[in-house]
Amino acid sequence: MRMLVVDAFTDRPFAGNPAGVCLLDEAAEATWMQRVAAEMKHSETAFARPVDDADADYELRWFTPAVEVALCGHATLATGHALYESGAVPTGMPIRFRTLHSGVLTVRRDDRGWIEMDFPAYPAEPVDPPEGLCEIIGVPISWTGRNGQRDLLVELRDEQTVRLLDPDLDAFARLDGRGVIVTAAAGPGGPHDFVSRFFGAAVGVKEDPVTGSAHCALAPYWSKKLGRQSLVGYQASSRGGYVHATVEGDRVTLVGPAVTVLDGALHA
Repeated sequence: MRMLVVDAFTDRPFAGNPAGVCLLDEAAEATWMQRVAAEMKHSETAFARPVDDADADYELRWFTPAVEVALCGHATLATGHALYESGAVPTGMPIRFRTLHSGVLTVRRDDRGWIEMDFPAYPAEPVDPPEGLCEIIGVPISWTGRNGQRDLLVELRDEQTVRLLDPDLDAFARLDGRGVIVTAAAGPGGPHDFVSRFFGAAVGVKEDPVTGSAHCALAPYWSKKLGRQSLVGYQASSRGGYVHATVEGDRVTLVGPAVTVLDGALHA
């Protein structure tokens, strides 16, 4: 079967967030998909297969090397890119992905060749910092919230603090939830409105390079603070990537480019 590696939220190879994309012809066992994801070792590997469904065109599932997850942005973008690039779906046609836990997600390819994704918004509600968080973060925390994906959203004082943060990555696994998003408003003069990083040791991803699903919380948060629906986020990992986001009620549109870096066959 066809297996690709696609760098998402970037227009050049070896940047953004790499995702494995496995294009299936028929249903596969979850245990097999988990083993493939562990073999691929990317933060997420997506598995897509065509379905005969009035409401969807493909089934889509996502696995880290350790667990199956309920929502993944960069691997959805990578899968859409792979299907359009392969000719399986014409460029002008939307793709409807049926997922186990996040409903039907629709993606489209725009005139630039970028992938536009319609995702649920997961705004964070304020909470007290859980025990141990302040010690792990190691710098003053301005605000803490938790969202429906069981992520903690943590605002820090400025962009430089987010970029230079050097926590004990394994320690995040001691906190309840999927992961920890740290964020701050962008410094003056840049092309982005806010920065972030995502730490997900609890799901087998110590630091994710560019996390689309985290922007389902980041976009509503910064939209409210900055008073604008459309924003650009920069995830300040070592690879880095920009996520263009627009908040529309209880949905968030996430947009970005992708690049295929490997296209081959899986023999397993």
